[in-house]
Amino acid sequence: MAKFFCFSPTLLLLVLLVGRTESRGRFEPKILMPIEEAKSTEQEDTIGTRWAVLIAGSSGYGNYRHQADVCHAYQILRKGGLREENIVVMMYDDIANHPLNPRPGTLINHPDGDDVYAGVPKDYTGHDVTAANFYAVLLGDKMAVTGGSGKVIASKANDHIFVYYSDHGGPGVLGMPNKPYLYAADFIETLKKKHAAGTYKEMVIYVEACESGSIFEGIMPKDLNIYVTTASNAQESSYGTYCPGMNPSPPSEYITCLGDLYSVAWMEDSETHNLKKETVKQQYQTVKMRTSNYNTYSEGSHVMEYGNNSIKSKKLYLYQGFDPATVILPPNELPVKSPVGVVNQRDADLLFLWHMYRISEDGSRKDDILKELTETTRHRKHVDTSVELIGTVLFGPMTNVLNSVREPGLPLVDDWECLKSVIRLFEMNCGSLTQYGMKHMRAFANICNNGVSKELMEEASAAACGGFEARFKSHPSVVGYSA
Repeated sequence: MAKFFCFSPTLLLLVLLVGRTESRGRFEPKILMPIEEAKSTEQEDTIGTRWAVLIAGSSGYGNYRHQADVCHAYQILRKGGLREENIVVMMYDDIANHPLNPRPGTLINHPDGDDVYAGVPKDYTGHDVTAANFYAVLLGDKMAVTGGSGKVIASKANDHIFVYYSDHGGPGVLGMPNKPYLYAADFIETLKKKHAAGTYKEMVIYVEACESGSIFEGIMPKDLNIYVTTASNAQESSYGTYCPGMNPSPPSEYITCLGDLYSVAWMEDSETHNLKKETVKQQYQTVKMRTSNYNTYSEGSHVMEYGNNSIKSKKLYLYQGFDPATVILPPNELPVKSPVGVVNQRDADLLFLWHMYRISEDGSRKDDILKELTETTRHRKHVDTSVELIGTVLFGPMTNVLNSVREPGLPLVDDWECLKSVIRLFEMNCGSLTQYGMKHMRAFANICNNGVSKELMEEASAAACGGFEARFKSHPSVVGYSA
């Protein structure tokens, strides 16, 4: 005899609504079934403690997306069970309460996204967001940090560490809101020290920045138990997304990009999949496809990987935790989707200024914005022309030495201290590189690689940029040196 089962209206509704719906480029779990509580103590015994460092390396409302990225990452890790005391957040914190923010006190990282700012700790903000503090935090050196909460990664031998950075970059360098910038050689040396101290089991690093592959290309050891992915290779830009006038666009009141393509790719993957089933490799493959903008590399970049590839087989929850609400979700998918609108990271500030100018109705304010847009564009041309002139003085008009690219597997430069010295000489004579000028780091590296003396570089910089300080305000004596 056939058996009939009766379902209550509530249960029937749950069954019908379970699933995932696509919302403007991402998947969102709509109904979550009851699950078992996470067995945190058991996990602690088997995998040690999970730690994380989250860094937004920029400031200014035009860079909204970097702090939104980092705050979003924090929320994912907290939902995954990482304790607040084990997550160090470094961000300038000038966006959420900025006068231009249409939703004061909040940040969103997706056009339809919820606030990701609430509850994020202010570990290192403002002038305390420095490369030196980042190194000290990662090494667990409380005595070396200046300002901030004093929180560091006090990890032990069986612990797992997740590091996520989002900002502008250039060949061999990552931006910081307070100079000097973070240089590849110093970062790698810090990782070596951390490994030598024996204070972690495995580490995963995600880096969002232009030319971010150059931070690790040719200098990242494979024996540190560290796996790295970067938003771009050593020669290309990374991209902002969810920008005004693009598809998908942010809500109409926003005049700046909400996220970065690589960053939202890994985060939206993490929050919509079961990280106890999904591997590091699976996320890499998903993020690689989405960051390429579905193989449209003219508007996307090549996600790269460095370090210890054996970590790729490990499950993501070891580093990002496990949100019990995702237990019913699949481990991973590679859905076919259409490309999304993006902007080169280096042009996002111009896009922001233009939108601000376009919508301004105050005449005097509109004039001020136009002046800022004009000065920003002129300074870019000044930096480009100055570097080109220096190359002509040093190597002649018919060569392309400054733009030459080394073979894959070789570091950007042989002498990193020479690179820093050349940058300082340039800035002394020609003014601050700014976040845009980081694109020329390869040119300065090639000056070092070709054995140019300090005296010749100083002479060439003076010839190219004589009288700069009198004409421009962005001198490093005012804004700080990049090296």
